[in-house]
Amino acid sequence: MKKQTIDVEKQDSVKIYKIRKTLEDLTKKSGRGTELITVYIPKGKQLHEIISSLQQEQGTADNIKSDLTRSHVVDSLGKVVQRLKLYKKTPPKGLVMFCGALPPEGGGPLGSEVVTIWEIEPPKDLNQYLYRCDDHFHVDILKDMLKDDNLIGFIAIDAKDAGWGLLHGDKIEVLSQTGSGVAGKHRQGGQSAKRFQKLREMELTYYYNRVADVSREFFIDIYKIKGLVISGPGPTKEAFINGNYLEYRLQNMIINTIDSSYAGAEGVREAFAKSDDVLGNFRLVEEKKMVEDLFREINTNTGKGSYGLQEVIEYLKNNVVKMTIITDNTNLHRVEGTCKRCQHKQEEIVERPLVIPKKTEFTSKPCPECNAMEVEVFEQDIVDYLEILSSKVGAELQVISGSAEHGNMLASLGKVGAILRYNPGHSK
Repeated sequence: MKKQTIDVEKQDSVKIYKIRKTLEDLTKKSGRGTELITVYIPKGKQLHEIISSLQQEQGTADNIKSDLTRSHVVDSLGKVVQRLKLYKKTPPKGLVMFCGALPPEGGGPLGSEVVTIWEIEPPKDLNQYLYRCDDHFHVDILKDMLKDDNLIGFIAIDAKDAGWGLLHGDKIEVLSQTGSGVAGKHRQGGQSAKRFQKLREMELTYYYNRVADVSREFFIDIYKIKGLVISGPGPTKEAFINGNYLEYRLQNMIINTIDSSYAGAEGVREAFAKSDDVLGNFRLVEEKKMVEDLFREINTNTGKGSYGLQEVIEYLKNNVVKMTIITDNTNLHRVEGTCKRCQHKQEEIVERPLVIPKKTEFTSKPCPECNAMEVEVFEQDIVDYLEILSSKVGAELQVISGSAEHGNMLASLGKVGAILRYNPGHSK
């Protein structure tokens, strides 16, 4: 059994979620003219160089004919420079800034725009400098960084079938499968055993070469994999590996061989399910384990499995939670209204499209405590809210993929669950 593990740089799931959400929001924003500013600052770049180059751009912006556009561009550049001066040096992986004058949420007349700035530390090393002043923000470089480039190939093979699969990011995908065309082990009458055996060996060799060619096409030409898992029932997979049919680069990438009940497409899925120990540091496998642990606590009635947003929030506030798990497609926001006069708070958790109506409702009604019409509203993504609650009590928060199989399992419980420190029913 050949076994090796691959080093994967661990990503902070909450940070990645926030970057992804911010980029989704920024993609939807557009300026009145070419007045939205994007600055990518590569790692190791001296900030004073960037600052002086942006100050030069401010000088150039004075030539813009439209008064409103000119003032927006100058203000936005000024704001970026001001923020950059707060950094002692460029963050370790670089820095990205988006800034521009945007109409208020829900729209507004010309001149009602507010200069808003976003700062993002990229999840991977940023090696290119970019400055753009445009009618939209340039987010593609950052979006590409969020793609998981840790690809693992799967080949599930026996004498009858072969299947190819790819593990990328949060899903296992079956790429293709084929029949071998190799005769079964039992010959028809009238054919000598020796001749039959010879023909069968030739057919197998032809089949192995075909599998190797398709593997090279998938795993070197199309997808640049980091490792290869080969599985199947019986000795066929060993004959295939030991015969050195695979292109040498793929032969050197084999990280595991797995005995499985199936080959073909079914074999790919089975091999993935059995690869936990080798792929333990791959995010998809980590997420699968978290959800399985949660379901184990729920199904065995230990009292340490909780689900449903309100219940989990309650347990978080009472410091009972060890780890909260939420899917990345929950799309909920918490809206809070605070009365400026008596500090009375009202809050509600609503889906994203209902945020503006809910804010309007809070501000247009008198405070239920003192009847003052001075309610100030604030909203935050549900993950931001859970992060604040978690950090107060030292609980762990994990955001998992909502599109993967285990994400669908969690969706059946309302997309959020928690593993508790102890059974609150037996509290001390």
